[in-house]
Amino acid sequence: MPWALPLRWSPWGRPGVKALVTATVFVTTVWNLRFFLGPSKGSGEDSKHREPLVILVWEWPSKQVPNVSRDVCHELYSITGCQLTTERQLLHQADVVVFPHSRLQPGRDKLPKERLPGQNWVWVSLESPSNTRALAAWNQTFNWVMTYRQDSDIFIPYGKLVPNRSATVNIPAKTNLVSWVISNYHRTQKRAEVYKNLSRYLHVNIYGKANNKPLCKDCLLPTISKSKFYLAFENSIHRDYITEKLWRNSLLAGTVPVVLGPPRANYEQFVPAESFIHVNDFDSLEELATFLKTMNSSRYQQFFAWQKRFSVKLYTDWRERICAICMAYPHLPHGHLYPDLQSWFNS
Repeated sequence: MPWALPLRWSPWGRPGVKALVTATVFVTTVWNLRFFLGPSKGSGEDSKHREPLVILVWEWPSKQVPNVSRDVCHELYSITGCQLTTERQLLHQADVVVFPHSRLQPGRDKLPKERLPGQNWVWVSLESPSNTRALAAWNQTFNWVMTYRQDSDIFIPYGKLVPNRSATVNIPAKTNLVSWVISNYHRTQKRAEVYKNLSRYLHVNIYGKANNKPLCKDCLLPTISKSKFYLAFENSIHRDYITEKLWRNSLLAGTVPVVLGPPRANYEQFVPAESFIHVNDFDSLEELATFLKTMNSSRYQQFFAWQKRFSVKLYTDWRERICAICMAYPHLPHGHLYPDLQSWFNS
């Protein structure tokens, strides 16, 4: 028996037998009732937490919709109590409804006509504010936001460094100096201007649709890995907007990223300061070009010191991103609405 009431002593120094029996019966009865009745159900909200959290994805973010009928969060990512679905008829059972912004454009499916009490809606976007339109139409609509921004309710970066114990450095063999993969080239973009001026001082190997040299999925990393440096130039410059150009095309490929994006301090919140080169580190692009062309082997190898402690994890599966909602759910504010989504995203 885990605990017992204090014994009642008689005036003559002997335990009161009647009190002892009564106490023993009481304790035994209470102890048995705990297992017979089970835990108290409490409020409806407490009871709901013991059931699988139902996440309805109103429309899947990517073109290919995977099978989520199984317990994919548990099977793939060891996240329990999380049920994903794309079946809209389950709207009235959903705890959370996910709306990718790319599927909310004019002329696409509209939002449900009603929201259940206690149901939370999530706005999702991996694009930057420069490439996100029609936000004003969704004021007072969404409870939570799910983006690459660190101050999002659910933070979904493009990648991250995870600790490893390999303590090894792997630098692929190099055959050229600088490469860049670019699909959408627009002269008005900052990255186009920087590339144009930088290319006056050094040669850049350009791949991708913009240069009529597309790389197949399995060709991308092997091709980039042959370059000492990679131009990890973002299509627009915004806080925390650090995409696969850094994580996959540079760090995972085994090249040193030359980044153009948010300030250096922002990058250093994600990766070690000595793992990349920032365009803004130099007074001119000519100075940057000279730095790249004259770097010796010893200095170059220092950029890969991070590999002794970390490895790159990419986030490419939308199932993993959406399963993350279940992990964050207990800590999210309920009943909150974003009054001005556009102002928040542009801040």
